[in-house]
Amino acid sequence: MAEAQERHWYAKTPLGLLILRYSEAKELVRNPSLIHNGVRFMEQNGVFDGPIYDWFVKGLVSRDFEDHRRLRGLVNKAFVPRMVENLRPLMRETSQRLADRLASSDEVDFIEEFADQLPLVVMTELLGLPPEDFATFRTWSSDIGLVFSLALGGDIPARVEAAVTGLYDYADALMDAKAADPGDDLISALVSLQQAEGSATREELQNLIASMVFAAHDTTRLQLANAMVTFSEHPDQWKLLGENPELTHQAVEEVMRWRPSTNALFRYAPEDFEFRGELIPKGTMLTIGVQAVQRDPRAFPRGDVFDITATRSTPVLQFGGGLHYCLGAPLARMEMAEALPVLASRLGAPSVAGPLTWRPAIGITGPNELRLRFA
Repeated sequence: MAEAQERHWYAKTPLGLLILRYSEAKELVRNPSLIHNGVRFMEQNGVFDGPIYDWFVKGLVSRDFEDHRRLRGLVNKAFVPRMVENLRPLMRETSQRLADRLASSDEVDFIEEFADQLPLVVMTELLGLPPEDFATFRTWSSDIGLVFSLALGGDIPARVEAAVTGLYDYADALMDAKAADPGDDLISALVSLQQAEGSATREELQNLIASMVFAAHDTTRLQLANAMVTFSEHPDQWKLLGENPELTHQAVEEVMRWRPSTNALFRYAPEDFEFRGELIPKGTMLTIGVQAVQRDPRAFPRGDVFDITATRSTPVLQFGGGLHYCLGAPLARMEMAEALPVLASRLGAPSVAGPLTWRPAIGITGPNELRLRFA
């Protein structure tokens, strides 16, 4: 990858262009004329109809221009910064409680005992979900992220379809419950706005809620797991963080830069356009290789070194950019910022204690399992 990155800002692939350098990636991901084209993405993966197709094509991420602004505006009215900040004490208390539990065992299943649990607790409070529903939606919220790996076949399409169907039914029932008995949570606010303003259909809100359950859980749990794998490879950096909690902000950004849980961003060219002196033909798929661009030495000096003491002014790209910048980025960063210093101050350096397999690298990625020992 580094050799290809040195030669050119993109590599040609059977699907289109893979963007390898940060500067070009940042410009393209913010280009308002490029589109997401959910229909084309589904068809490339052999899906032409059905539950997966309907969810993905009609989802907020796949919408562009005025349609995207309308739905994003609805979420922005309900998902205010105060709502995120109010969750900080819960994140801290939960991190401390879970870290104490880890400290009492010689070997732990980190995903099961921490990475799954923290986002689920936060998500249920934010969205107003009953905690007893954890078991119901936790598998769905993980499996639905495999939508970006449909081309691999196997049991992936069936798992994604089951997740979409389950989350849609769950969201439908939840909307009725919130309409009858609203709370001060995000879904209650969205249902109230939808009823008062009519700025989204019931089906659009159902789609939004199903996507939120996935986004608030899967990407964060995998980023936490990616962080622990990374620190197991760099125990000196773990010790630094435990002794210097003021490095937390830099540690969070460095972990996301080094091993992002969102490892690809997609755009399509709706028309021919010229970029950096080259003609990009209509219909070209542009894939931002997130981990590649976040190690680009042109943007990140010594980018091939993991270093939480480095002061880097260049922002990571895993949350996208422009009109499609991830709405949940502040929440994800806050969860990481509350969890990592608690773990590093309470526990010795982690080491991987069992087999390690990975979800597909394109899309939402991280370990399938993660057994750890702490020094």
